[in-house]
Amino acid sequence: MISIQLPDGSKREFEAPVTVGQVAASIGAGLAKAALAGRVDGKLVDTSHLISADAQLAIVTDKDADGLEVIRHSTAHLLAYAVKELFPEAQVTIGPVIEHGFYYDFSYKRPFTPEDLAAIESKMSELAKKDEAVTRSVLPRDEAVSYFKSIGEAYKAEIIASIPQGEDVSLYAEGKFTDLCRGPHVPSTGKLKHFKLMKVAGAYWRGDHNNEQLQRIYGTAWATKDDLQKYLTMLEEAEKRDHRKLGKELDLFHIDEHSPGTVFWHPKGWTVWQEVEQYMRRVYRDNGYLEVKGPQIIDKSLWEKTGHWDKYRENMFTTESEKRDYALKPMNCPGHILIFKQGIKSYRDLPLRFGEFGQCHRNEPTGGLHGIMRVRGFTQDDGHIFCTEEMIQAEVQSFTSLLQKVYKDFGFTEILYKLSTRPEKRIGTEESWDKAEAALAEGLKASGCEFEYLPGEGAFYGPKIEYTLKDALGRQWQCGTIQVDPNMPERLDADFVGEDGARHRPIMLHRAIVGSLERFIGILIEQHSGALPAWLSPVQVVVANITDAQADYVAEIVKSLQKQGVRASADLRNEKITYKIREHSLQKVPFILVVGDKEKANGAVAVRARGNQDLGVMSLADFQLKLSEAITSKA
Repeated sequence: MISIQLPDGSKREFEAPVTVGQVAASIGAGLAKAALAGRVDGKLVDTSHLISADAQLAIVTDKDADGLEVIRHSTAHLLAYAVKELFPEAQVTIGPVIEHGFYYDFSYKRPFTPEDLAAIESKMSELAKKDEAVTRSVLPRDEAVSYFKSIGEAYKAEIIASIPQGEDVSLYAEGKFTDLCRGPHVPSTGKLKHFKLMKVAGAYWRGDHNNEQLQRIYGTAWATKDDLQKYLTMLEEAEKRDHRKLGKELDLFHIDEHSPGTVFWHPKGWTVWQEVEQYMRRVYRDNGYLEVKGPQIIDKSLWEKTGHWDKYRENMFTTESEKRDYALKPMNCPGHILIFKQGIKSYRDLPLRFGEFGQCHRNEPTGGLHGIMRVRGFTQDDGHIFCTEEMIQAEVQSFTSLLQKVYKDFGFTEILYKLSTRPEKRIGTEESWDKAEAALAEGLKASGCEFEYLPGEGAFYGPKIEYTLKDALGRQWQCGTIQVDPNMPERLDADFVGEDGARHRPIMLHRAIVGSLERFIGILIEQHSGALPAWLSPVQVVVANITDAQADYVAEIVKSLQKQGVRASADLRNEKITYKIREHSLQKVPFILVVGDKEKANGAVAVRARGNQDLGVMSLADFQLKLSEAITSKA
């Protein structure tokens, strides 16, 4: 007898080996119809997988995260099937699942057009409606190579040839199409109903720019029609909020081909930058950080000591002077250790917290650049805490509470917490890892945070916490981090004098709240659709006159507001007031003050708030109070 234990603890027994699909059918016809895959003793498998010994089994449906991944994986194969039907000369390469969907790379003699994409999607729907069975087979490696060569699929043959000799490979077939894949897949193409092809992009074979450029077709797939529509609606909204589009419309910044991957900040954009930086500077000052500043260019020998030269060299910008090699710093950490090492440090000096708005450069590939979100030159709100092992928990708790306040002030209320633990390849003792991981976990718990463990995702030298914020569209952005590092102080010979009079190595905590200021400002622009809260808005108030008779009064108001530290400007153009209001509304100015003869005579202003809100006529003093409250509350 074979005993199958289900997630609810119940068991089912079978006299002979049984497939996942048959177990689902024994439970009920509804589950059998809904089954997409199974998880046998923790391993994701097809519904055709044969269970021949006692096992634990969970039936996977489209309501499970695993089920959605299987749907997307199978839809990638459906895409390749459709392409081969329409373009027989196209060669298929690889087609993995990615966040929200999938892609498949193809080699074809000409670029795919939008019309081609529409035809491919239509063919996919046609093939899905046939509800053809998806079947798995296994071949020895060399036989699989011969098979794909025989059908003209050179890329597939090359992939399989890289697998060690003597191993078997699995193939999946649906209708006339067969593909190399580990699986699992849906039982039949009829399970694939809610998908859409999104775009075509270029991609080099095996990611090497020396190889042929392929065509990558991106798609998305979902369990239900409603989920698909919600995602497409979110994309439409995201397009409206795109920081690159808004950056141009609001005259905040631009990216120029003369310096790819860096940002040219315009006056309005630089005002936003300064507000973010000065806010973070106050955070430093009020929470025990000492601001420091390190050089941009550092000798190669330091990067060799830290290990960056060997592991990170291709991503570093380098230069040479007087026969010495230098690199533009890709990170600030080594510089902070050099500052720490100046003079003797005592245990009484710890924890010692350094903060820097450090400009860094990383040679990111051109294809990876994205507006101000992914750049080659960026500035971090970088901080490093030098402490002892016993201090880690308290520092984590303090940092987490601080980060929560900062995110709230910027308009983010939902944060995800993830604790990455020891990887397989690591340095340090098990005891030190135990202590570091426990300290991070206890720091989160003490801050009242529910968190997820990411086993094996820590750095080779220490565990870390990742703080991921959710924006107004539900998108996730990993910005904050705190990371335990005993390694770099060791490599650069940093120490302090302990209570026992002996020399000890400090623990270094790498920490950031907003991370890259460029990226964070991009996130802020998209979070608020460019309508930044009053305290961040580059122009907080515009004062507009109805006729020339109020010009002097407008100037008087603007001067008064500016004396209060308000970013105010005058609009004295010879234009209709409706035109002025519309233009400044499109520029997302928080407050527009309109003054005519009545307002001038009464020392008042007619106030319009963003969102076409008419707040009525009030005294300038009352408006200043309202504005002050909006700025102070960061609403």
